[in-house]
Amino acid sequence: MHSRATTDHSEITLGTSTFSPHSMRLDLIKSHIHRPMHKLDTRKDAIRGFSPAWFTASMGTGMVCVLLHGFPYSCQPLRYIAMGVGMLNLLMFLGFLALFTWRLAQYRDLNIILLHPQLSMPLGAIPMALATVISTIVAILTPYNLSWVPMLALVLWCIHLCLAIPMFLFIPFVAISHQTHKFELVNATLLLPVVTTVVASSVGATVAALFEGTIAVAVVLISYMLWAMGLGTSLMIITFYVIRLMLHKLPPSEIIASTFLPLGPLGQSSYGIQLLGSQAQRLLPGLLPQIQYLGDFLYCMGFFLGLALWALAIWWFTHALCSVVYRRIHGPVPFNLGWWAFIFPAGTFALSSNELWVTTGFTFFRVLASVVSAGIILMWIFVFSNTIRYGWTGELLKPINISRLELQKDPETTASTPIVQV
Repeated sequence: MHSRATTDHSEITLGTSTFSPHSMRLDLIKSHIHRPMHKLDTRKDAIRGFSPAWFTASMGTGMVCVLLHGFPYSCQPLRYIAMGVGMLNLLMFLGFLALFTWRLAQYRDLNIILLHPQLSMPLGAIPMALATVISTIVAILTPYNLSWVPMLALVLWCIHLCLAIPMFLFIPFVAISHQTHKFELVNATLLLPVVTTVVASSVGATVAALFEGTIAVAVVLISYMLWAMGLGTSLMIITFYVIRLMLHKLPPSEIIASTFLPLGPLGQSSYGIQLLGSQAQRLLPGLLPQIQYLGDFLYCMGFFLGLALWALAIWWFTHALCSVVYRRIHGPVPFNLGWWAFIFPAGTFALSSNELWVTTGFTFFRVLASVVSAGIILMWIFVFSNTIRYGWTGELLKPINISRLELQKDPETTASTPIVQV
């Protein structure tokens, strides 16, 4: 009996030493590593909770690849790092596409996603993520003079248009005709399906640079139309969003990062119109001789509009930074997928600044582009690591209940229209 008591005492002592605060912390970390998705009720929730918002991670990673490859003070190691980030972005995009397709095939809820005011807007991130893949392919592979790269880029750009144009046309229409929105709850994610055409125009200018003749001119003219469509609609939505901010003040901390989203169409439009002006100057004098000086005129207008939009983007960049700092001073800002809104929009501002340096040669633009690019890269490391951390635990994959639809009858037609109440 005495031996039994001694054994029990030694076990208690061993237990006390094992579960010291330091050991408990190590055990908790090991438990998290060996138990992925432990924040979810079932592993199946990881598929149900995979929303199109995950494609914003691919957008941000692709933007970082472009910034690294085109860094104003470039060096060879940065180009090698850009190649690695570009490969990572390609794998991310393909993986996200497979998971989202799996989700749609298993739950067949695309129509419900389209009717949801929050989940439908990030659908625009899918073609924009593909746009970053195209940009990285062109930037990284063009110096190697591979004969198949131009055609691959053109085919991918056409696929991108097949995704971007329907997003641009129909998601805003669904938001107007079927979704229920409250003015005080409106946020800048309304821009996500609209800015797709602005991004398509910039990528179109990049693709046109790989071609000569009719194909290049057609891509440039289509890109000008896409640029005008996207910028005009974006400015209307930005105006609407500013009125909402004036009346109902800043968004809550959970979505404060969305204040950076209007920077995207402004910076991307500035960058895209400058690229298109360069391509117009290169192509149009020889292929459209009946319109004299059109190429030079578009090049000059590209610089002027690019500078004007860049100046407007400065105002919004400052406003977004002040908004985030203000919210952080007055309380915590919880991490979520919305933090990826810091990366891509700010990256477009850096690209625009860099392009202004290429055009003017002014050191100010070069230094500004370098500083903003460096800050974005550091922010990407932070957001990317936290996405892995909270994605592994399942915190970012908790499904949203979007299956409960209420029917609202149209008094004129007595037809039943599904309305999502949020």
